[in-house]
Amino acid sequence: MNPTLSRLQPYPFERLRALFAGVVPPAGISPISLGIGEPRHPAPDFLKQALAGALDKGLSSYPATAGEPTLRAACAAWVQRRYGVTLDPATQVLPVNGSREALFAFAQTVVDPTQAGATVVFPNPFYQIYEGAAYLSGAEPFYVPSDPARNFAADWDRVPEATWARTQLVYVCSPGNPAGAVMPLSEWERLFALSDRHGFVIASDECYSEIYFRDEPPLGGLEAAHRLGRTDFRRLVAFTSLSKRSNVPGLRSGFVAGDAALIKPFLLYRTYHGGAMSPVVQAASVAAWNDEAHVEDNRRQYREKFAQVTPLLAEVLDVALPDASFYLWAGVPERWATAVPGLCADEAFARELLAQYNVTVLPGSYLARTALGFNPGTGRVRMALVAEAAECLEAARRIVEFTRRHA
Repeated sequence: MNPTLSRLQPYPFERLRALFAGVVPPAGISPISLGIGEPRHPAPDFLKQALAGALDKGLSSYPATAGEPTLRAACAAWVQRRYGVTLDPATQVLPVNGSREALFAFAQTVVDPTQAGATVVFPNPFYQIYEGAAYLSGAEPFYVPSDPARNFAADWDRVPEATWARTQLVYVCSPGNPAGAVMPLSEWERLFALSDRHGFVIASDECYSEIYFRDEPPLGGLEAAHRLGRTDFRRLVAFTSLSKRSNVPGLRSGFVAGDAALIKPFLLYRTYHGGAMSPVVQAASVAAWNDEAHVEDNRRQYREKFAQVTPLLAEVLDVALPDASFYLWAGVPERWATAVPGLCADEAFARELLAQYNVTVLPGSYLARTALGFNPGTGRVRMALVAEAAECLEAARRIVEFTRRHA
């Protein structure tokens, strides 16, 4: 067996099941889950029709790993509309089966494990795929400390120069998971300068880019590079997905875009890996990328939902409206640090909330690692406001009542 498999940590939801083992919620109270970031708004009807309409022809041929020209063109056209960036669909765009598998596979292409001290850098808290990708590529992960004063954004200045010298790949997540912070242009400029100095590649995870609460949409990595005159997108690849944008996580559809010199070997890897997208999914994806009306309506629903839920929860928890994404990253009262022996504050809060009010939230410590003597997720919980507004409001009311009861 590959010995690096033993280094993989249990996934957050596996740890959550273990935490909840033996918990019996009260009878008569309907369960509400804010634990998993799985979009639950209805998928657009036109997308379902496009999917069904492609069945007759789409199941009778092997798909090309590079994807159909129509899909690559639709992806490039969306990038142009959204970011004002022009891409060559043939060399700078590659369809993928959702951003998750692509983020993992990309490290296997980029990292050279024969280089001593090969390192993959990413924020802490983080999406656990980054860590697994680092280990399975033969590299060591480096967890970048976060800055609570900047909504837990990565503090790149706290990465030692010696670590940058060993770094081959940096994962960026903007808007961030779990706290929803968006990287400004100055931060991108800092990372690009570091990349030029040390030669590492930047993988920009942007799957939450279309759910935002400011008037101005979040800045993307390709857009930042373009603004700074880096029109060849050297050592930069952006990852995006339809899952959150179009409420179709089961479709498994997204694309990567950026440096053609990186896209080419990634296509080669995916050809051997079997990463081709079904022609049926490709047809539906073209329809999705070509339409913005459903995205605007989806964003409106999230904005209305967060406007109702956030002030309510802020009465009892340390929580505020994020820049973007569909999560609330809430600090729990300090009393929970000692409330349940053997559990940290966020675990105790989550376990007792389920036991008493049948609401599921995800402990923040499960989304981070202890680095430099501290786990930045300790004492916080992530709430995914993915259900309809009425259900999210009911969950918020229960959380308020639960928290006040234990004040």
